Amino acid sequence: MLPSKCQQRQSRNDGDNHESEPLPSSENLQLTNGTGGTLHQLQATKTTVKERLSFLFNNELFSDVHFIVGKEANQQVIPAHKLVLSVGSAVFNAMFHGVLATKSEEVELPDVEPAAFLHLLEFLYSDEVRIDSDSVMTTLYAAKKYDVAALEEHCVEFLKANLGTDNAFLLLTQAILFDVPQLAALCLEMIDKNTTDVLNAEDFTDIDQDTLNAVLERDTLRIREAKIFSAALRWSEAECNRRQLQVTPINQRTVLGKAFHAIRFPLMSVEEFAMGPVKSGLLDDKEILELFLYFTVNPKPNVGFTDTPRRMTGIKLTVNRFPQINWQWHLPNTSEVTFTVDQSIFVVGFGLFGFYQKSIEYKVHIQIIHEDTKKVCGSNITTFCCDGSAEISPAMFREPVEILPDTIYNGSAEFCNMQEMQQYYGIDGLEQAIINYNSGEKVVFHFSDVELVDVSRRMNQIPAIIFLI
Repeated sequence: MLPSKCQQRQSRNDGDNHESEPLPSSENLQLTNGTGGTLHQLQATKTTVKERLSFLFNNELFSDVHFIVGKEANQQVIPAHKLVLSVGSAVFNAMFHGVLATKSEEVELPDVEPAAFLHLLEFLYSDEVRIDSDSVMTTLYAAKKYDVAALEEHCVEFLKANLGTDNAFLLLTQAILFDVPQLAALCLEMIDKNTTDVLNAEDFTDIDQDTLNAVLERDTLRIREAKIFSAALRWSEAECNRRQLQVTPINQRTVLGKAFHAIRFPLMSVEEFAMGPVKSGLLDDKEILELFLYFTVNPKPNVGFTDTPRRMTGIKLTVNRFPQINWQWHLPNTSEVTFTVDQSIFVVGFGLFGFYQKSIEYKVHIQIIHEDTKKVCGSNITTFCCDGSAEISPAMFREPVEILPDTIYNGSAEFCNMQEMQQYYGIDGLEQAIINYNSGEKVVFHFSDVELVDVSRRMNQIPAIIFLI
């Protein structure tokens, strides 16, 4: 029978003829372990596993590997513990314990920022997340490289919370670079909903050509095509400067590459086309002629640029300004509505009244004019059908019309085939209408009388404005 450990210790003591040595006290331990008071501080004051592991973060105590992180100018040596890293990361586990495990006690990481690597290690040692706007992208890179999914998720949530119109393009570029599809989708949604603001942001001209092309190809941008062209022109100037090229029409078109053909010139008005693209010099004479023909003749010639209207996404809402409906003979051919709204929206159409007890298809010319400048913001000749009831029928613009906040607009509907019959109209129009959506959010419209005495907010055939928010 094998002797017990107690018996073994007793027999050794009996044979040595020495008195038993006292057990080491914490004071003696500090003097013999080579670490001074550091180990004692760990053992005596850290009462939980988390506290003890956190104490070891970026600490030479018990470290068995050193990382040389960053490039020479910003290089930092960081101590670590293989066991802790291997438990938290499959990549570190393979690095230290896999078939091709490193035998070196030093590991060089020139592609990782020291601050980001420290954030990664701190998370592995303590579950603490320490990121800010300056370090989040480099920390995200480190988290993805070493497959620390929880820290990666924290980084993405931080970016989502701080995503805005001023950094949407920057974060989109980074999301594509680091392969974070969830963040990329949120950036694109922000760009779709706030296209004007993000194209005017400083970081827009810093994006690469592939990102520019991917954005301009989208069907869901909320902006007129003339403004897209102006933004692309600004980007091409910045890109020429980056490539140390002279800013000329030829060079601008060259650096735009495929993005130039993503601009939908046929969606512009003739005036917008003449004042912008024609004057820029980026189109050749043949393209200019073909596009002018496109604007003026039918059938439309093939111009080499898509004429498919962009489809805007968002919440579709309707504001109805008449609490009462009536009918009478001989209404004017044109109805108008003058309005302002408290935030940016996109009007996609008007809701119109039809004939009293008469089913017919109307031909109508709808438009929206900026009251101060008298500029036509949107116009379309279209048809809509009524069934003889007082139900509102939609008449839609060819593409959404951008409406700026606190700006006066005049909308009108001119009926082209009016008949001598009774027609529905609204009375006692509201001066203010509040549309609630998304659990507490709201849009506020204000309506005012128009210049024509017989066509005002008190008797009108435009009861509704259909819009996107």
